[in-house]
Amino acid sequence: MVCDFQELYRYLIDDFLIQYCQKFRKRDFIVKVETLSRGKKGKREYLDNSETDDLMKQLNQYFETRIEIPRIRVGQGQTFETLINEEALLLARFIREDDRDWIPRIDSL
Repeated sequence: MVCDFQELYRYLIDDFLIQYCQKFRKRDFIVKVETLSRGKKGKREYLDNSETDDLMKQLNQYFETRIEIPRIRVGQGQTFETLINEEALLLARFIREDDRDWIPRIDSL
């Protein structure tokens, strides 16, 4: 069920990553030789440390972006991160039958 729930937000992350990754250049990656299986080695490419740090910083800033969907209790705008947490709470209420319906507010974005 958790996987189904995260599908509501997958397009947000996909969109962020597509936009972010368009700036990468070949030199932003490093190649590492790794053991794949017994006696076999292979090369894998990774983002270098500075690009990885920047990606994580930008992703955290993205989750802190303010949106205009009202919070449950306060009624003001909120961040993406708060919205995701509130949607999990609303879904749990629906599953426990505390609420009669649940319509994800993420559709409003």
